[in-house]
Amino acid sequence: MTTGSRQDREPAAQQPPQPPQPQRFVISFAGFNRPWAVWIAHRLEEHGHRVALQRWDPQNSSGIDQALDDLARSGSRVLLVLSERYFSAGTHTDEQWNTALRAVTDRHPDRFAAVCLTDAPLPSAVAVLEKTDLWGLDAYEAEYRVLRRLELPTDRIGTETGRRGPRFPNDPPEIWGRVPRRNPRFTGRNDVIGTLREALVEAPPGASTVTLLGLSGVGKTQVATEYAYRFASEYDVVWWVPAEDRPTLRERLADLAPALGLPRGAGSYGEQIRAVLEALRRGNPYGRWLMVFDGCDNPDDLIDLLPSGAGDVIITSRNREWAARHTSLVEVPLYARPESITFIRRRALRLTADEADQLAEALEDYPLALDQTAGWLADSPLPVGDYLVLLQHRMDSREAVTVSEDYPLPFPTALAILLNNVRENFPDALALLRLFVFFAPGPVPLRLLREFPADDVPEQLAGLINDQIRWNAALNKLVQFSVVRLEYSDLAVEEGGGGLETVQLHRMVHGIVREDLSEGEAEPLARAVRQVLAAADPGRPSDSRLWPRYAELIPHLATSGVLTSSNPRIQNFLLHCLRYLILAGEYRTCLRLSEETDLIWRALLGEDHPKVRELSYQYGEALRNLGLFRRAETLTRARADRLAGERGDRDLETLRATSSYGGVLLCIARFEPAREIFEHCLATYRELLGEDDSTTLAAQNNLAATYRLLGRYQHAYDLDLDTLRRRERVLRTHHISTLSSGIACAMGLRLMGRYHEAQTRQEQGVKINTQVLGLEHPQTLRAEHNLGMCLRRSGDIPGAGLRLRTVWERATRVFGADYPWTLMVASDYATYLREYGDVGEARRISEDVVRGYQSQLGLAHPYSIGTVGNLGLVLRAQGERTAALSLAEQALVGMRGALGDRHPWTLGCALNATGHRNITGRLEDALDLSRETLRTAERVLGPDHPMSLSAQIALAADLRSVREHEEAAKHEDAGIKGLTRTLGAQHVHTISAKQQTRPYWDFEPQP
Repeated sequence: MTTGSRQDREPAAQQPPQPPQPQRFVISFAGFNRPWAVWIAHRLEEHGHRVALQRWDPQNSSGIDQALDDLARSGSRVLLVLSERYFSAGTHTDEQWNTALRAVTDRHPDRFAAVCLTDAPLPSAVAVLEKTDLWGLDAYEAEYRVLRRLELPTDRIGTETGRRGPRFPNDPPEIWGRVPRRNPRFTGRNDVIGTLREALVEAPPGASTVTLLGLSGVGKTQVATEYAYRFASEYDVVWWVPAEDRPTLRERLADLAPALGLPRGAGSYGEQIRAVLEALRRGNPYGRWLMVFDGCDNPDDLIDLLPSGAGDVIITSRNREWAARHTSLVEVPLYARPESITFIRRRALRLTADEADQLAEALEDYPLALDQTAGWLADSPLPVGDYLVLLQHRMDSREAVTVSEDYPLPFPTALAILLNNVRENFPDALALLRLFVFFAPGPVPLRLLREFPADDVPEQLAGLINDQIRWNAALNKLVQFSVVRLEYSDLAVEEGGGGLETVQLHRMVHGIVREDLSEGEAEPLARAVRQVLAAADPGRPSDSRLWPRYAELIPHLATSGVLTSSNPRIQNFLLHCLRYLILAGEYRTCLRLSEETDLIWRALLGEDHPKVRELSYQYGEALRNLGLFRRAETLTRARADRLAGERGDRDLETLRATSSYGGVLLCIARFEPAREIFEHCLATYRELLGEDDSTTLAAQNNLAATYRLLGRYQHAYDLDLDTLRRRERVLRTHHISTLSSGIACAMGLRLMGRYHEAQTRQEQGVKINTQVLGLEHPQTLRAEHNLGMCLRRSGDIPGAGLRLRTVWERATRVFGADYPWTLMVASDYATYLREYGDVGEARRISEDVVRGYQSQLGLAHPYSIGTVGNLGLVLRAQGERTAALSLAEQALVGMRGALGDRHPWTLGCALNATGHRNITGRLEDALDLSRETLRTAERVLGPDHPMSLSAQIALAADLRSVREHEEAAKHEDAGIKGLTRTLGAQHVHTISAKQQTRPYWDFEPQP
């Protein structure tokens, strides 16, 4: 067809275009081609016409004759969007199509028109539709051809009325990230996709999250993939995230940052994750986005990383627990029988409809079984009847292994038959598949296999791995049988991409192939994969820039037998992985792997083996960070005592074990024994290793933390500042330990009352921790929490509330409500709410915190005692004065017993008790306690510390209550001048003192 140039088609200047008369159209399309139908409809509507979309589904009518006739009866002109998929939507032959098309066009002349999206052969009667071809065109030319075919004016091509329409189908989204290849044999599922689309569109703003739920192998990933392609024109960003495990999930989510044009983090993907979630929430630079999290069966792995905003989120999962996680569920069922028949006949063209029906019946309409079996039968001369006899025989004889009761019985049987065929006819493909199953189910990183250490290649694989042609042939055969799926890199070739990146292996196939291997067959393959993983060990788990590489390796540890290996090299690799998990804040994963490995290594190596001891350090840290303090104490004390008895207290290994035990003592409030341990360790390390050694600096950091918990804030700050300066020189400014020292210094400044200095330092610290470690890393949350406290003490009340609530919510999502660090943040947020928010919510949170601490730490722990005092302040705010006094007195007695009279926490409890006594009429008791509290605070903290100044203002209030106005005025004047001098005239504490508002003290648990 000759169309002429665009200039030829411009309207004559002297004849202004006349608006066309509106017409009505029905566009009939296969679901596969929905983007084209939507775009054509939009363009026609922009020209003033009315358009209805009708997905072509002859299976739901009595036949194609009736279905076509129904289209004509609408009274509108009918535009058919033709492709191979339009004619394969049912099981009709070309001859049936030819008969139907000739008949309907005879009955309804000039009613039907067509556009064509393919150059593949179509039924010959398509000629009567006088189709126009759209494939391979740009938007201008495609619109021109549509208008010409419908005999509509072409003078206003490209016109827009201001209503944003879909993207031209040949123009991909601005960002298209690793979406699996579209399955050309995708069949049916129109109801599921329609329900999915409806759920996303009708969800409330910021909550468009839908979980596709179904059995393994039922086609959840295929449905999500097809949705992404069908609705690609509706989105600017489509990003696919494998979500089988959290490290891989986080890495893939971080990869979106550079694609969005966001700055890369300073050496890690942490900043990228934060920036991605914020960009998606704000819709900048793209507001129409689709995120697919594929294969997330553990909601806790994903819930804190789910994006919010104007876009859509799809999750695929087998776990119905997602229903309780603020997502809509859409079930993906087995195929309906017509879908099974259509799919089988697309996969195996030689099969008749009856044979396909028999096969679907035998395999219970199970999609993965149909795909693999039909793929094999397509190239096999075996008659379907013989195959069905073979299938039934093996099921009767129980020759197939049933992996799970969730899977239909015929599936493992069918797979066993397929594997027998592969074993007999394609030995290279079988060898490759058997190698793959010693990686974890899901993505197999082919980059690692390409770097296979030459000395470690198993004999049966040597020829295959070293021959690229054989390798590719074997891989392609596995793809042909739908045993694996290939995924390609999105990166440009010059960036190392453009090629095959991973092989996706379904977990059902993975399990059955593993079960089929004897121990003698399995061990060489498992050993080879372990060597591949160990060779990929970056070797520096403390370097956050290398964490993405560790995240890639973690999922494969257990599957490859790393945990049970006796090879010292593999054991060292595992220890590096565990250390990475601790430093990256993945404590639960570390604990699970440490528990399993500890049992194995003790039996394999013995209790006293150095590697068992090294493992125990990571094990103990995981226990301590998860709040399992009693188990951590038992483990670390036994190790320290054993080493001290064997080697003495100046041995480096003894010092390390003793320091680890000291860290647990801090958690259980045995501050003085911890101080003795850390003072000894620091002095000995300085003598043996020197003042600048990283181990010495770690000991100095531990001692500073101990001083801080003992209330010796100036001593703690001096040590922290020295540690920070040395770490900046010895390590690097962005090292995780250096950043931790920065947080400690800011905390010390805040506890000493130097609020503005603390805030300035911590604001910068939050930025750097977020960049290096990521938004959800425990240390970043710790920095943000301290910033929230700095903002509150500096008088930025709204900023403090927003920061504290955000950190509390994130900590709850990431770690759980009873995690020790979450309880700490919840306690501080509750004290904020008591003064500036909802006192009812403050009480609920405070009661939860008290229960949590008492359950974890016991009634006598200072954190349990201090939070009881905080709850007393909430009760006082609600008017329950007697109950509040009881809790305040309980806290004072408890803190004195735990820490003594001079600890700042005891002084804070005393300050609160004076207020409770005063308002309940115990005026003299309040006055006596106020005098004592002021004297002790000035001696311990100094006269200008905010605690001392608050005690002075409280004493003035108690003096006024007993009519000692002259002395009251003197103390009040001194207190106000001190507050003005240290905090400023406009600080909330200063203003409250001037208004004669009685001060109080909030207990703040410390990390």
